[in-house]
Amino acid sequence: MGIMTYQVLLFYKYVTVEDPAALAAWIRDRAVYYGLTGRCLVAEEGINGTFEGETEKTESFAQEILADERFADMQIKRSAGNGAAFPKLAVKVRKEIVGTRFPETIDPRKKTAPRITPDELREWYEKGEDFVVIDMRNDYEYQSGHFKDSINPGLENSRDLPEVLPKLEPYKNKKVLTVCTGGVRCEKMSAFLLENGFEDVQQLENGMHGYMEKYPGKDFEGALYTFDQRLTMDFGGEREVIGRCRLCETKTEAYVNCANLACHLHFLACENCQGEKGTFCSSECRNVVEQVAVTA
Repeated sequence: MGIMTYQVLLFYKYVTVEDPAALAAWIRDRAVYYGLTGRCLVAEEGINGTFEGETEKTESFAQEILADERFADMQIKRSAGNGAAFPKLAVKVRKEIVGTRFPETIDPRKKTAPRITPDELREWYEKGEDFVVIDMRNDYEYQSGHFKDSINPGLENSRDLPEVLPKLEPYKNKKVLTVCTGGVRCEKMSAFLLENGFEDVQQLENGMHGYMEKYPGKDFEGALYTFDQRLTMDFGGEREVIGRCRLCETKTEAYVNCANLACHLHFLACENCQGEKGTFCSSECRNVVEQVAVTA
């Protein structure tokens, strides 16, 4: 018997789903059958999921979902798993497959920015094309890795885009490329920019994941943040660690949550700064917890 290999699938598609509950039940059934873990959101506007399992079984699941005509052209991104990327399986019906809370006029099924391929983006970089990359992920994701010279709007959540829009005003008349992990967030984020007067907006097909699969070590600096137990990953190639410990500025790609549960900030902290009983993002958070402990 060969060594067991694991694979993580990342997939999404904006497409009308008449009966989200029925589709969710089917996806859950097939995932259980193949022994997959991970999560998938199903909504009337489409699906957004990431699953891990034995490589052969993830491929069988992929074949089954692509056999559904609604998802026949869906791009499925693949990366190496470790067998423990997710603690369990969760398939849920939601109002949105990304929690933007944007007006209903922002609907990628009707209008979104045109996509450029990883090959086209590579060409832009090689030719020195005049364009601006706007990173549509959360701020903490940006810290461990991002495209070179990209703009970080400082989002805490996708729904914060309207609030940070003034920061992006200087790029309204520029050639803009929106990027995110796998592409799903950019479908709505790019549409939102178009709706708000940005004239020349594109989005990266299959996101950073798709680009790094094709061009490992090129143009993307650091490691890609993942929403699973791996936390970060790269696809090989030459690269350097660009993440910095929030507490001492040492280079690191290790994430922790602030031990002050009222804060719970997700941030980079090197091994030396991580405490055995928890790590605090600031002296203020440490003082709050220590004062509570003293008075308890």
